[in-house]
Amino acid sequence: MTTARREPVTKVAVLIPTYNERENLPLIVARTRAAAPEVDVLVLDDGSPDGTGEVADALAASDERVHVMHRPAKQGLGRAYLAGFEWAIVRGYDAVVEMDADGSHRPEQLPELIAALADADVSIGARWVRGGRVENWPLHRKVLSVGANVYTKVLLGMRVNDATAGFRAYRATALTDMGLEGVESQGYCFQIDLTMRAVRLGLTVVEVPITFVEREIGVSKMGQDIVREALTNVTRWGVEHRVGQVRDLVRSRRAGSDRRAERAGRVERTAPAERDARAEVAE
Repeated sequence: MTTARREPVTKVAVLIPTYNERENLPLIVARTRAAAPEVDVLVLDDGSPDGTGEVADALAASDERVHVMHRPAKQGLGRAYLAGFEWAIVRGYDAVVEMDADGSHRPEQLPELIAALADADVSIGARWVRGGRVENWPLHRKVLSVGANVYTKVLLGMRVNDATAGFRAYRATALTDMGLEGVESQGYCFQIDLTMRAVRLGLTVVEVPITFVEREIGVSKMGQDIVREALTNVTRWGVEHRVGQVRDLVRSRRAGSDRRAERAGRVERTAPAERDARAEVAE
């Protein structure tokens, strides 16, 4: 765990990726600005054909704390966030928050998420911890999400209960340390990827209970490709993690055997010398 003194978080950027969220965007931006007036908002629009980009431009024109990045085409959640991270780091933000545009992440809980960074490098808005909950999800969605998180937790050996959560905050220093140039994951696998990197770097990751509310407007972007990518990557990372553990164990035991053999050799070499010394004394 990171033990170095952490600097105060005073400059925060909230990243909101969008694709066909024309109706939701004004609502979520207004709620965000009301809940945390001191933060800046960056809308990352992937060329939405429904005019979301134009709505974002209008919001930015009326509020200096709202910014827009227009991306030429739909390239996935992961790439949108990576572009947003770079934008925020270059501009000297202390922390970056990920938040969905559909209202499933409640902006009213932003202050708690940001405050948690006082003692952490990453704070995750968690559904599957004490105090966390999900509203308006059918049973099969809950089972799928809980199952995916248990599978991830066991395979990757992480003490994180909601590694797939998309409502989270990072210190800029943590993002820089992670080596994001190697991240290729898209969809919600991107969240698992970054969680794994943070944990393996020894960064402090905390989970803050949140209420996740299923969207009321628009269509979910969750599809079979996203689930398939997560299952494939987590399985591969898990196998690599376990193989690495076995390799380290074998290496450790081999080193222990070598040390014992070396000590035994020293004993064998010193025994004749001690006998000779005793013989000389006797004479």
